[in-house]
Amino acid sequence: MPQHFVAPPQWEWYIVWYFFLGGLAGGAYLIGTLLRLMGDPRDQGVSRLAFLVAFPAMAICPILLTLDLGRPTRFWHMMINSRTLEPNFKYWSPMSVGAWVLFFFGLFATLSFIEALVREGRLRHPLARRIADVMGGVVGRVLMVVGALCGLFVAGYTGVLLSVSNQPIWSDTWALGGLFLASGLSVAAATLAILARGRAGAEATERKLTRADRFFIVLELVLLVAFFATLGALASRLLEPRWLALWVLVAAGTLVPLIMYREPAAGRGGSPVLAGCLVLLGGLALRIVLIFGSQV
Repeated sequence: MPQHFVAPPQWEWYIVWYFFLGGLAGGAYLIGTLLRLMGDPRDQGVSRLAFLVAFPAMAICPILLTLDLGRPTRFWHMMINSRTLEPNFKYWSPMSVGAWVLFFFGLFATLSFIEALVREGRLRHPLARRIADVMGGVVGRVLMVVGALCGLFVAGYTGVLLSVSNQPIWSDTWALGGLFLASGLSVAAATLAILARGRAGAEATERKLTRADRFFIVLELVLLVAFFATLGALASRLLEPRWLALWVLVAAGTLVPLIMYREPAAGRGGSPVLAGCLVLLGGLALRIVLIFGSQV
């Protein structure tokens, strides 16, 4: 039987950052995998950068979840049955499924992180080199594909978790999962585009990232329109004066980058770094208003 929230969960800032970093981690890993498996040799440096970003963002997520529980020891109850010490997997519970997918995603992200460190010349331990050799072969490609699928799940799962509650707004729309996924991919692409500015020979990859981010932003805007359309009159709760400043940030983090990301050859391009920073602020603002706006 599906698990639903009976009372508002009263999530705090820990969860906002979990939702934000989860989207960033999943999106970065997916982009890194695509660049690794489908890109050209010039993309490999940014691919490694994506894995270097995905791991720390992912590693912070379980810490934030644990802190939000109030009693950190309860976190283990989501993974292990305290009476039998057997794995505690509940396929009908979104929280349980999410915890386990996050766990496996963490394993894949860790392997890719180690390989990236070795390829970057920052880690020379024999075991790390052996892991890098495995990740560079057919087995590693399979692991990256599975990890990318887990990353997609993690990026969109946060919105699905809200949708299966019985809380007004969250449970009154089907668009939250897709909206959080599109936003997470956009935030990841923007982050990598910003960081790629400092890498030699990454100009072509940076252009790919900005083009991808334009697509993700358009998808996010379409899903945002669908989100409000499916809410009907309930949408007015999210448009109260207290939330308007955050919606301005959301607009600045979507509409403005669409203009600034235009090709410099058109003579109208803006700073990719500034555009990327606006995307990050808009992605965070979106999560704040959607989480806290429904709980008030």
